[in-house]
Amino acid sequence: MKLQTLEGEEQLDWLRLARTDSVGPVTFVRLIEQFGSAGAALRALPDLARRGGRGHALRIQTVDEARAELDAGSALGARLLVGCDAGFPVPLAVLDPPPPVLWVLGDETLLARKMVAIVGARIASAAGRRFARDLATALGDAGWVVVSGLARGIDTAAHQGGLKGGTVAVLAGGVDDIYPPENADLHEALRQKGCIVSERPIGAGVKAADFPRRNRIISGLSRGVIVVEAELRSGSLTTARLAGEQGREVFAVPGSPLDPRSRGANDLIRQGATLVEDAEDVLRVLDSLPGFAEDERGAPDFVPTESGRAVKMVGEMGDASLVATLESLLSPTPTAINTLARETGAPVSKVLAALMEMAVAGRVELVPGGLAIRL
Repeated sequence: MKLQTLEGEEQLDWLRLARTDSVGPVTFVRLIEQFGSAGAALRALPDLARRGGRGHALRIQTVDEARAELDAGSALGARLLVGCDAGFPVPLAVLDPPPPVLWVLGDETLLARKMVAIVGARIASAAGRRFARDLATALGDAGWVVVSGLARGIDTAAHQGGLKGGTVAVLAGGVDDIYPPENADLHEALRQKGCIVSERPIGAGVKAADFPRRNRIISGLSRGVIVVEAELRSGSLTTARLAGEQGREVFAVPGSPLDPRSRGANDLIRQGATLVEDAEDVLRVLDSLPGFAEDERGAPDFVPTESGRAVKMVGEMGDASLVATLESLLSPTPTAINTLARETGAPVSKVLAALMEMAVAGRVELVPGGLAIRL
């Protein structure tokens, strides 16, 4: 992939495409692959939405709105990184797909170091919080940056323990969104001594729908995820599952079977996660792992525009009959795109084109792993 720093109109176009309704990370990558540039994709969006069956106008961020977001980030002291930037964190860049954009506030150099995540229960025990804090301190002393989500409980303790050695907070709201409110002092400490990152715009408040994408970034930045206390149905287990899907290591701290907060971690160990009693259990595994290679970046090549026209235009468009057939085949259960191609008898490229139109129309979600879900 050709790495470059986007500026001016190209950066605005990239941000506007990332902020468009119904354009998630997978659809974003497909659009860049299809049209060669964010500007060309933006011009094609209204027609794609119409072809995909959208019943109302597609909401696309305006140039003024994009400039206002960049200005707000600059006033805050934050920096916007896009997926083709050389400074974009390599662990995220190698994901399929990578996040299109990332706001960074604080010490950006931490994102170039080796990272490990510590996550767990919000309503954590005193023993669990102490263990997470001590574990983060020990991992920091060994040269590892600790990543977590700035939530109550285990996340808070992990950041507190990681401040000395380096810690990164991934937020579901904007990088300036202080949530929970009682972590205002910790947020400021992270801004001064650590790093805060988010996909969301500056000033965006936290929403429940943003937590899965936040969790994907937590696991994506890290070479491993350590779970300290988690119930069987918790966001921490979602982060651990994402880590496994991304090829990261999964660790879990065992606990009493009488405490519901231990059931999630105990179940991870039952499924093969590495049992953790101290930092050495983590370091034995992590220190043997290779780093992430620059040439594994998953984002497509970005082709700049000349005189407002895309240099490259590739791919093909779907057709109305295929869109109707795909709608009948899809369900809320993820379906492999290759399966859809076999069922319809259409080439994969045609199926992808039709699904992209349906995604822009808000009728389908394209998800990592070559899967599609009907909304």
